[in-house]
Formats: sequence, structure tokens, C-alpha cells
Amino acid sequence: MKKFLMAAAAGTLAGIVVTTQVAAPLLAQEAEKQTNVYEQLDLFGDIFERIRSQYVEEVDEGELIEAAINGMLTSLDPHSSYLSPQDAADMRVQTRGEFGGLGIEVTQEDGFVKVVSPIDGTPADNAGIEAGDFITHVDGESVLGLTLDEAVDLMRGPVGSEIIITVVREGEAEPFDVSIIRDTITLTAVRTRTEQNAVILRVTTFNDQTYKNLEEGLAEQIEAAGGADKVSGIVLDLRNNPGGLLTQAIKVSDAFLDKGEIVSTRSRDPQDGERFNATAGDLANGKPIVVLINGGSASASEIVAGALQDHHRAIVVGTKSFGKGSVQTVMPLRGDGAMRLTTARYYTPSGRSIQALGVSPDIVVEQPRRSPDTEETEENPRGTRFEADLRGRLDNDSLSEDERKQIEEERARAEASAKLREDDYQLAYAIDILKGLATLGGPAQ
Repeated sequence: MKKFLMAAAAGTLAGIVVTTQVAAPLLAQEAEKQTNVYEQLDLFGDIFERIRSQYVEEVDEGELIEAAINGMLTSLDPHSSYLSPQDAADMRVQTRGEFGGLGIEVTQEDGFVKVVSPIDGTPADNAGIEAGDFITHVDGESVLGLTLDEAVDLMRGPVGSEIIITVVREGEAEPFDVSIIRDTITLTAVRTRTEQNAVILRVTTFNDQTYKNLEEGLAEQIEAAGGADKVSGIVLDLRNNPGGLLTQAIKVSDAFLDKGEIVSTRSRDPQDGERFNATAGDLANGKPIVVLINGGSASASEIVAGALQDHHRAIVVGTKSFGKGSVQTVMPLRGDGAMRLTTARYYTPSGRSIQALGVSPDIVVEQPRRSPDTEETEENPRGTRFEADLRGRLDNDSLSEDERKQIEEERARAEASAKLREDDYQLAYAIDILKGLATLGGPAQ
């Protein structure tokens, strides 16, 4: 017994020694780290004083501090930044659904401004700016070496004023200039219409109005069609949607899901992670859904596409999405400014992160580039002739007037489909899928 107690005491003593030996170096390392931080802050103060007193021109001290803060944030990732009081106010206006500018969502790549997507119906969209374009100059001034916020500031200006941006586009041999007139951008978050018995929900952004617009627009289209039985399905068009509010992405996903996880977020501290689940109720009443995405679909739109895809609630069609799988939190700061900081990554219901990977469509469908130089002027370019064209043909006397009318209506629908295929091949493809599913009596299993 005495040996056992002695052994236990020796073990306890050894444990104290080991703990002391481990803790002491850790405390020393922490103290050294704090010392290095204070030394770096002193260095910053020295540089600030030198610039303020010796720079060739007098500097604005406030702007100097703001530039230092923004540099610290932008060094983290492309989506973290400092928002001046004016920028913070602009952001609040934008989330409400109205803001001033060109109407493009941008990021930074290789030092240049890259267009994530133009917003439908805005000056940039009307001027032909496309997702994937690089903006190298603004009014002749290079954006190389500028932060993203500085480049965006160059593109801001009074409503009605002209701006000339220089664009580099894949497939174009030389950069080219585009003239755009700045305007107040009033966003309609969701535009709705019906094409060939399919309800098209074109979601352009995720702001405070998105879910409300979607719910009201879908109800109006169903009523105009004569009831849900007259609707073959829904096309949720998220192409060139740059994202927006996480809360709205969750609501839009929940609109078509009865249960299950929509998205989860994971922060550096595991305790700060969150899961968001669907509630009962499906606005589409089980109708088949096709989601359209492309390289301009980012952030919140990827959350929706990923959730509906993982739950097999929709078929995703188009091309790979942008791949922004991070969450930014806007934190108010003193002086009415704010800090946009990346605080988490989000994951689809299956547990996959789409950061830098994007959402891969179930069916890859490229959108053919429009060729303005090519225009069909002949009704029948190949000179094909039909029986009806032959002189002295026999008449078809086996059809009643109603049957003839039905055939003519079917032919008109087919011609409308062909026209839509020329205007928007991806959308026409999505509608064709819904037709096939309706013919089979429901979504494919």
C-alpha cells in the first residue's frame, strides 16, 4: 500500500513538473507574440508620423488611417473591406433595393476589376457588359494597383454623367472601350412571366424585396394561367445573380422545400456555426423546378441552387457557378462607418463547400454567343418544300374545324419555342425539360 501511495505521489509530482515545463514555454511564446504586436503598432505609428510630416504634399490624416484600415482588411480576402460612412449608407440603400451606379457586381482578379455579373436592365447591362469581362481602365486611368473599393470609387459619379471603361473580354483580340451613362439603379428583385405554360421566375438579386416579389409574382402567374393545373412547372432563373442577403436566400429556398436543411455556416469557433432548416409549405405545390445558373451566379444564388439540387427538388441547368462560398458580416463602426468581414463559410445540405468550386449543374448547357452580323432573312433558307407547297395537291378533308384550330395552335407554340431558342437557348432548354417532366406525369425519380 505504501509503495502504491509513493508511486501515486511521484506520478502527481511528475505531472506538476511536466505541466510547468509545457506551460512556461507557451506563456513565453504568448508574451513574445504580444511584444511583436506592440512593436508592429509602434512601427505603424512611426510610418504614419513620417508620412504626415515629410511627404511631398500635405496629406489628409483621416484618409490615411482609412487607407491603412482598408489595406488590412483587403489583405485577408477579396470580400473583406472597410466601408466609409458614405459607402455604408450606399450599402444599406442597396439592400433595400435602390442605389446609384452602373449596375454591375464586381470582384478583383490579377489586379484588375472582374465583372461577376451585370444587373438586368441597368446601364451596364444595356451597354453589353458581360459576366467575366475585365475592366482595365476607367476614363483612361488604369485600375491596376488599386484596391477594389478604389476602383469602384472611380466608377461612381453623378447620375446622368458619362463614364468610359476599357474592357478585356475572352475571345476578343483587343481591349475595347464602352461608354456608359450613370443612372439610379432601381432593382426589381424578381421578374415573372409565363412561357409555354412554364412560370419563369427571374431573380436578379437577393435584397429585402426578393421573397416578397417572388411569392406575389408566382401567385399572379398561376392565377393568370387559370390555376396550378395549367402550369407545367417553374424555371428559377438565377443567371448573373450576384447574390445578396443570406436571409433572403434561405427564404427563397424554403419557398420550395417542405423540410430538411437549407444551408449551414461554419465559423472559426465551432460554437458560432449555424444551421438553417426548411419549414412546411411549398409555393410550387410539388410542380417540377428547373434552376438556371451560370458563371455570374454567386453567393446567395449558389445557396439556393445547392439546396434545391441536394434535396433533388430541382434540376440545375446551365454552366458552373461563380464559387463564392463565404459569408460576410457587416459590423457598424464608430463614425457611421462599417467593416465588411468574412466570418464564415457556408455549406450545402450534403455538407459540401462550393468555395472556389461553384455549383456544378446536373445538365451542362452553354449559352451560344449571339452573332450580330448573322441574321436570317429568308423564311426557308435551305429551300425545303412541303406537300402543301405543291401545285394541285390534295386537300385534307379528314379534319374538323376544331382539329385544324388545335393543330394551328400547336404549330404556333412550336414556332414560339423555336424563337425562344434563338433568343435564349438555356431558358428554352429548361422549358423543354419541364415539358418532358409534365409528359411523364411529374419529376424524374
